[in-house]
Amino acid sequence: MFESSPDLSVNTVAEIVRLALAPVFLLSGIGAFLNVLASRLSRIVDRSRDIEPQLLASRGAEHDRWIAALKVLDRRMSLISWATALSVTSAILTCLVVVLLFAANLIRTHLGNPIALLFIASMISIGAGFAVFLLETTIAARAVRVRSELLQHTADEAD
Repeated sequence: MFESSPDLSVNTVAEIVRLALAPVFLLSGIGAFLNVLASRLSRIVDRSRDIEPQLLASRGAEHDRWIAALKVLDRRMSLISWATALSVTSAILTCLVVVLLFAANLIRTHLGNPIALLFIASMISIGAGFAVFLLETTIAARAVRVRSELLQHTADEAD
């Protein structure tokens, strides 16, 4: 199955690098997406820390509003964590694609099917990560609603 591995020519290595370039660009995009996710998670954590003292000092309907806000933030943190895990999984699978592209040429064996399956799995994983991210942003957009009593509020006029 495996042939001996003679030294690879510069042209062969250049061809392998060319083939591996697209997955490497994909890794760059996944890295940028992970940066967005980390930034959103940081903002969510900061917001939840800002709410905690207000929650502890509140009573009644105001307390219920703070609890509801924390529940939304907790759900968003969970979704961001899932999107991050799926994106990192995609990055790892993409790294394996690049490694196998080189390994297949080094050991002179046919690894086309495993490479294709890993790439498909990577695309499914990043696609699922994007879908979870879409869900998180939808929840975030719905949570940023102005309460109707505030929209109807009028300031008392001074005499």
